[in-house]
Amino acid sequence: MNSLVWVFSVVLALVFLIVGLVRVFKYELAKDRFQWVNDVPRALVTVIGVAEILGALGLVLPVATGIYPWLTPVAAAGLAILMLMAGTFHGQRREYQEASVNALLLIMTALIAYARWLLLSAG
Repeated sequence: MNSLVWVFSVVLALVFLIVGLVRVFKYELAKDRFQWVNDVPRALVTVIGVAEILGALGLVLPVATGIYPWLTPVAAAGLAILMLMAGTFHGQRREYQEASVNALLLIMTALIAYARWLLLSAG
């Protein structure tokens, strides 16, 4: 189970890291790629991007380094909450394809949070 959790964690970390970096450092590209970016303040897009970058780092680094490994399930839970809010936002805008991607990411991050918590509790 630990190997599968690592694979999911690394894949999710890469997804959130890339998207977060685009939202923070390549705002014009984000405006072209994500329709919703045009409808919200730039500061909010930046905050969301920073949260995604920190969450991506939190999915891997604490467990990999052994420094505060309890932060990994916390980071995964935080990303799951972010995806819940994003899915709600897109659902209200009737952007169902984006909402379905958020739902998939929500499920994956919630599973990572649960699995990491179980692995930490087991010792």
